[in-house]
Amino acid sequence: MEFSEILAFLTEQPLLALAMVAIFVTTLGGMIRGSMPFAGRFLRGVGNLGLLAALLLTIAQVTRFTTGSDLALPQLGMPEQTVEGAETRVDMHRDGHFWLQANVNGVPRRFLVDTGATLTAISPQTAQDARVPARAMRQTVLMRTANGQVRAELASIGELQFGNIVARDLDAVVAPGLGETNVLGMNFLSRLASWRVEGRTLILVPNNPQPVGDEI
Repeated sequence: MEFSEILAFLTEQPLLALAMVAIFVTTLGGMIRGSMPFAGRFLRGVGNLGLLAALLLTIAQVTRFTTGSDLALPQLGMPEQTVEGAETRVDMHRDGHFWLQANVNGVPRRFLVDTGATLTAISPQTAQDARVPARAMRQTVLMRTANGQVRAELASIGELQFGNIVARDLDAVVAPGLGETNVLGMNFLSRLASWRVEGRTLILVPNNPQPVGDEI
């Protein structure tokens, strides 16, 4: 592997890069500690703090973004969601899943509601069409799907809206391995005042219901 390829890989893996730099600094501090005690101790301290930060960030990332869902493919004839009072209702599709039509930064897209997914996931095409930016540090995570593990890039959706519900600055992943499937995960559902399933209907209740049809 050439140096340029290694550098490109580390650019996509900031936590790994942080850990490697921290190890280098710690090692350097140990090497010069005999001749320059103060500088050696300082470098070792900085390196150890870097390793600790990389460890804590890795744990936080795994806890937050690891998903274990089996994703279905979009189906035609998707039932429409309706708004009744302060609730948005979504009828179950004949495939046994709940699908809804949402706007991602104003761009209409279908979403599968998946309570087994920790994080909302969108396809690369949706990210491109809706201009969903990747994180500044371009972090990536591994997701488990029915087709195995796929690598996904962390992103943030400026605005996701459907029915009388709107979510802003919503964490998401852009996952090429999911095809054209978009998924609403628990990080979206947890923002609601409540949600429940009654029979074959998913009922979503936002904290601040938005007027249907108005610009949000």
